[in-house]
Amino acid sequence: MSKNYDIAAYIWTAYTGDEPRARIFWKEGIGEWQSVKNAVKKFPEHSWPRKPLWGYVNEADPEVMEMEIDCAAKYGVNVFIYDWYWYDDRPFLENCLNDGYLKAKNNHLVKFYIMWANHDANNLWNIDLSDDFGDVVIWKGAVGFDSFKVIVKRLIEKYFTHPSYYKIDGKPVFMIYDFKNFVSGLGGSEGAKRGIEYFRNEAKKAGFPDLHLQLAAWGKHNLNHSGVDSNGGADSCDYKDLGFDSITNYQFVHFTVPNRPYPQILEDVKREYERIDRTYDIPYFPHVSIGWDNNPRYKRLRKDIITENTPENFEKALRMAKDYADTHDLPAKLITINSWNEWTETSYLQPDDLYGYGYLEAIKKVFKDE
Repeated sequence: MSKNYDIAAYIWTAYTGDEPRARIFWKEGIGEWQSVKNAVKKFPEHSWPRKPLWGYVNEADPEVMEMEIDCAAKYGVNVFIYDWYWYDDRPFLENCLNDGYLKAKNNHLVKFYIMWANHDANNLWNIDLSDDFGDVVIWKGAVGFDSFKVIVKRLIEKYFTHPSYYKIDGKPVFMIYDFKNFVSGLGGSEGAKRGIEYFRNEAKKAGFPDLHLQLAAWGKHNLNHSGVDSNGGADSCDYKDLGFDSITNYQFVHFTVPNRPYPQILEDVKREYERIDRTYDIPYFPHVSIGWDNNPRYKRLRKDIITENTPENFEKALRMAKDYADTHDLPAKLITINSWNEWTETSYLQPDDLYGYGYLEAIKKVFKDE
């Protein structure tokens, strides 16, 4: 386990056995492994198809997660950030966390926290519809205050109280992905403030000193009159006014243009670090993405592909993040990684038939061996 750094990898919760509502998107009953298994090469140099060295495992199986937790801990990944969904007034894809990680006997080795992936659910996940109807919304991600209170109760009782839940200064860390949906669902800025105040008070009632509220930062592009960009981001005033405690990123493509070599992407990452230092007066936890290529989710070619994202170049990104964490006054040396298993976006640490354990070896080299 890393001695000084918290290396936190996002987990996309769709690689499980059958959940009834998941068949809307993946008819074979193996979650999004269906898209990974059926992926094809779309041009001669394309690095797909790829195969997971562990097979198309069910990550809602505690024995599978025990194996994965052991592997993560061995290579220096000591936190999992679980994507968490709430659609149609109930959880979605929650069995990955509940039945996999939480029932794993060794979950004390890798802590976890939750990112509320509160974006709309659309046909992007359905390869039969994604090319032409990918933007069609199946479920809205925004929720009203009454639903939010139910969510808060579930989060605190089911997750925050677990001994492996990740905390900073005793405060459970909770991340929000889509700022726009969060604010609009609660009725605007004042409603969002009310919701956050309620959440903090409920956390304190449960015995925690407070809540550590984290937000996904997106690049400032196409801001509308409310300060929110079309992809769910927020400007610095929004973060400050609502009292968020920290920010990080979810993916490099949220602030840079893909379809370029990874070393060029890292130049943008340097500029993003500088922009964040200029713009925000709350802690920023540095982020590293492994790559981007979401062609497995489509039948037609998607040209936005990050190239040259080798383990060696990934190691350079890790060193940049480590340097940022070492040179800034942060409440924790937390570094977020996209991701543990985002196979259909081609940004994952899990071993495959292309690079083997190369990405995990890079983390071990930078954060454990040295």
